[in-house]
Amino acid sequence: MKRVTLCGMLLMELPGQTVALCDGGFVPWDGQTYRSAHPVFGTVAAFESLTEGVGDEAPAGKVTFLPPSLAAAVQLSRPGYQGARLRLWIAEIDEATGRPIGQPDQMADWQTDKTVLRRSTGMRALDLVCVTRSQRLMIRNDGNALSTAAHQRIYPGERGHDNAVGMEVEVAWGVASPPRGVQSV
Repeated sequence: MKRVTLCGMLLMELPGQTVALCDGGFVPWDGQTYRSAHPVFGTVAAFESLTEGVGDEAPAGKVTFLPPSLAAAVQLSRPGYQGARLRLWIAEIDEATGRPIGQPDQMADWQTDKTVLRRSTGMRALDLVCVTRSQRLMIRNDGNALSTAAHQRIYPGERGHDNAVGMEVEVAWGVASPPRGVQSV
């Protein structure tokens, strides 16, 4: 009887490097070797699909990294990494060969959006929030996101937003905002 193992695989195409991670051991596939840990970014703790996209809402998700140091978390939060392509697959692995059986099932084809660092005693986790790559087709051009990448498109070389990472509230420039104290449901 042939034994198979399920394996999650993540490929993140960052400017200047490609990060290929899996949830244990290593898996060679499609010209990449997926490893359980990256020397800078650490390991992947969880993958979560946040929304399925209902109405005018696009699907989104989150990948939680366990970076080995605060410097590694800062490295993964670099403004230039915003918008990088991130793909996730589930593969059946032949235990005898260590290779995927057939073509792995693609679960997500996203682009990175923002990071949120969570720290508590003895624990450091970095949530990498992602959106679908097609979401750009739905964005209204009402203003620019309050992010380093958008700010530097308008003011090249100005680095005033570089240290504003992990902010939960997204603010748009140039659009009318609701009055203070109003919450949306």
